[in-house]
Amino acid sequence: MEQVVPMDRLVCGDVGYGKTEIAVRAAFKAVQDGKQVAVLVPTTLLVQQHFQTFTERYAGFPVKVAALSRFQTDAEARETLEGIKRGTV
Repeated sequence: MEQVVPMDRLVCGDVGYGKTEIAVRAAFKAVQDGKQVAVLVPTTLLVQQHFQTFTERYAGFPVKVAALSRFQTDAEARETLEGIKRGTV
């Protein structure tokens, strides 16, 4: 993550091996370096779990976390997408 070339990484492993922890820490470092981060997960249940985890872990820091899945209303989805475009999410 110290290179000027953007990273594109996939973290995979069995349940309980720390994939979320790696994602939380890598995302935080990227955000501290002025970057935006998107975390893709395979299910809507994981969207909610990761949203809660990231929100709790980043509490107290100037980081805006948002979730985007089929469970958000159209208005919430639009607001999130606009925030992504503006760089505020």
